[in-house]
Amino acid sequence: LAVSKVTALYAQLAQAKRLAIYDPLGMAAGLNELYPLPKATAVYVQRVEDVGQTLLGHATQAVTSLTNADMLLVTAFDAKRLIDHIHHLVPSGCQLLSLDEIRLPETMLTNKRRYLDKLNFATNFAFMREGQGQHARLTTCDYWTGWGAANPPTIWFTLFDARGVELAQWQHTLPARGASMTVDSREVRQRFGLGEFTGTLFMHVIGVAGHEVVKYVLDTYADNAEQLSCTHDANAWPSGLYAGLPAPDNGERVVLWVQNSHPIPIPRGEIGLNLMGKDDIRWLDVEIPPFGTYALDVASLFPEVRWPQQLEVQAGKYFVRPRYEIFAKNGRSRIAHANVERSDLKIDEGIPKLTEFMGKGYILPAPILPISQWRNWVLPTPMSTAQDNLPLAAKVYDATGKEVASHFFGRMSRENCSLLDINALLAGTSLEYGHVELMYDFRDGGSADGWMHGIFRYQELASSHIAETSFGAHVFNTQLTYKDEPQSYAATPPGLSTRLFLRLGDAGMGHKTDAFCHLIYAASTPWHSLSDTSLELFNSMGEIVATHTINIPCSGSQHWRYSQMFSVAERQAAGAGAYVLIRDATCRLFGYHGLIRDGMAVALDHMFGF
Repeated sequence: LAVSKVTALYAQLAQAKRLAIYDPLGMAAGLNELYPLPKATAVYVQRVEDVGQTLLGHATQAVTSLTNADMLLVTAFDAKRLIDHIHHLVPSGCQLLSLDEIRLPETMLTNKRRYLDKLNFATNFAFMREGQGQHARLTTCDYWTGWGAANPPTIWFTLFDARGVELAQWQHTLPARGASMTVDSREVRQRFGLGEFTGTLFMHVIGVAGHEVVKYVLDTYADNAEQLSCTHDANAWPSGLYAGLPAPDNGERVVLWVQNSHPIPIPRGEIGLNLMGKDDIRWLDVEIPPFGTYALDVASLFPEVRWPQQLEVQAGKYFVRPRYEIFAKNGRSRIAHANVERSDLKIDEGIPKLTEFMGKGYILPAPILPISQWRNWVLPTPMSTAQDNLPLAAKVYDATGKEVASHFFGRMSRENCSLLDINALLAGTSLEYGHVELMYDFRDGGSADGWMHGIFRYQELASSHIAETSFGAHVFNTQLTYKDEPQSYAATPPGLSTRLFLRLGDAGMGHKTDAFCHLIYAASTPWHSLSDTSLELFNSMGEIVATHTINIPCSGSQHWRYSQMFSVAERQAAGAGAYVLIRDATCRLFGYHGLIRDGMAVALDHMFGF
C-alpha cells in the first residue's frame, strides 16, 4: 500500500528546483535503501553529533543552517511537532512534506497516536502455492484477545505471484475470541478466479495487543495422499545470513525459496550460497522482482555438495526466514525452514561456568519418534558467525525421564559437524520413544555463545517419507536466571509455564489425516517430578469442547495422537478448524507437532507458543 503513495510523493519532490532533506530521527538512509530518494541539494540533521557525517552524498549540516530550498522533505512520521519546531527556520515559500504522506490508512493502525508503534506492523509473509495438484494451507488462531485486545483482530491479506504481481487482496475478521483461521490456496484460487500460482501471501494483523509477532503453521499437501509437509512461520525480520540449509542427499534436489520481502528488485549477484565454514561464495546471477519469488536450486551453484554437508545463505536482508524444499527421487517432497544466523553475538565466557548453578544449562530438545516405525537423525548446525567450534554432547532419555544413552560429538569445527544416527546409538536398548537433548560439553575445551541449533530428520519406515525440523537451545525449568533465560513470553525470565498451539488435520486436506504431538519436559536442573499438563480442545469459534490432563515425568516426554487422546464424540463436537492448546502452569514444555497418514506421508515441525 505504501508503494503507490511513495511514487506520488516522489513525483512531488521531483518538481523541486532546490530539494532539501531534514533527517531528525536518522531514517533517511533506510528510506533510501527501499525507495531511492531524488537528488537533494542539502541534507540537514538535528543532533550536533551527526553534523558533518556523509548522508545521501552530502556532508550533513545543522538544521539551523537551513537556507535556499523551495521544498523540504522531513524524513519522519508523526512529523507535525518536528515541523513546528523548525517553522521559523524554513525559507519563505518553501513547501514542507514529510513521511506522513505515505502513512497506511488510519483503519489499519492499532495505535493511531504513534505510527511506528510495533503493534501497527504485526505483519508476516507466507509461502503460498496452488497448481499441478500442489496446495498450501496456513493455520493460526486469535491469541491477541488473550493479551488484552478488545476484539478479535482483522487480518489484511495480499497475494503476490512469482513475478511480484498482486493477484488478490482481501480482509478477514476473526469471528470470535480465540477463533481459528485457515487460508487454503484452493479456496483462494476459486474465490478470486485465479490460475495456478506460486508466490507470497503477505498478512497485516490489525487490532493486536501484547506483541506484534504473527505466528502460524504452513502445511503443503497434494491431491495424492503421499504428499504432505509442514513448516513454521517466517519470523518477519530480514537477516543478512541464514544457516541450516541442508545439502541434497543422493538422488535429491534442494530448492531454496527466495521470497523478496521488499518493493525493490534484488539485483543480480546479491544472493549467494557457501558451504558452512568456507569462503567460496557463489552468487545467483538472477534479478528477483519486488515481492517476487524465486526457486534457487542448490545444485545450480553447488552441484558437488551432499548431505550431511550444510550451506550458509548470503541473504543481504532482502527476505525473511526462507523455506527450503527437498525433492526426493521417489517423487515425494518435504518443506522446512532455514534459521537466522546471528552476526551480533560474541563468545560468552560465562556459559562454561553455568554448571554449578544451572546444571545442564542450555538444552536443545527434540523427539525420538517410535524407533520401530521411524529412523531419527540429529545434525548440529552453526547459527552465528562467532561459532568457530561447537563443543557438544547428546543425551537420550526415554519417556519416563531415564537417561538411556549418550554421545560426545567432541569439539567440532564449524565446517565439519557430525551427523548422529539415533537409531544406531540406541541399538540394543529397549527404548520405544523418548527424546534427545543437545547440550554443551567442554571436556575438550571450546567456546559457546548460547545460540545452539540443530536439524532433526525423521523417516517413516513404512512409507520412506522424510520430515525434518530445526530449532535452537534454551535454558529450561530452573528458578535461577541467566541473561534472558529461561525465556518467557509474558514477563521477565524465568519462563516456567506452557501455552502451545496444536493445529489438527481435518477433511479439508482431502485425505484421512491425523495429528500427532510430542511433548518434552526438558529440565536444566531437577524440577517438579511430574508435569500437570492440560490438553484443551477448542472448536473453530474458540469454544472449549473437551479437556484432558496428562502428567509427563521430568526429563521425560509423551507422544500422542489426536485420534487416540480425544474420543470420537469429542472430535465430532470440535469439528473442522479445531485446535488444541497445551497449557501447564507448573513447568515449561517444548513441543513438536505433525500430521500423519499412516504408511503414506508425514509432516513435522516444532510448535509455537504465545
